[in-house]
Amino acid sequence: MFVTTVDQRGSRRDVDRVAPLLREFADAPLLRPLERTAGDEVQGVADRADLVVDLALELAIRGHWSIGIGIGPVETPLPASTRAGRGPAFEAARDAVDRAKNLPGSIAVTGPDPAAAADAEAALMLVSLLISRRSEQGRDAVTAMREGLTQAQAAERLGISKQAISQRLAVAGWQAECAGRTLARRLLQEAAR
Repeated sequence: MFVTTVDQRGSRRDVDRVAPLLREFADAPLLRPLERTAGDEVQGVADRADLVVDLALELAIRGHWSIGIGIGPVETPLPASTRAGRGPAFEAARDAVDRAKNLPGSIAVTGPDPAAAADAEAALMLVSLLISRRSEQGRDAVTAMREGLTQAQAAERLGISKQAISQRLAVAGWQAECAGRTLARRLLQEAAR
């Protein structure tokens, strides 16, 4: 099981970003939806590594969050409220979010197999750093590709040539991101075994 704990960075000097985040991810297919657990902190429960990776990296792109992923068992049946959840995965998520505050990429993973968790964390950290350093043009090109457009369609949408979209995707590290996401999913799943 995966518990994700997310803490807003610099919340005392910033607007409350939790409420909009909860609205935006209200329909995410998690076992227990993201829920405010305390102040500027949010927590959710998932049983699929792909959902956790996508959520963590989406939040990392935004730059306002420290993301902790805890791996392990949870007490079942899961309560209706994420806040009432208990078990080692919840404790691991707390450790991870605390560590994420001081890590490049602001993502940490804690689980019962420290080496496997460290491998998943390293993959997520690298992808997070890659995507957080993109230019606006690179983000626009990648967004178009993530929506399932071909490069020709993305170029047309952005009003640029096919060569320009190809260059933007290369500079943005689109292929490296795809490979990194796949690696992070696999490593996170392996860390959960």
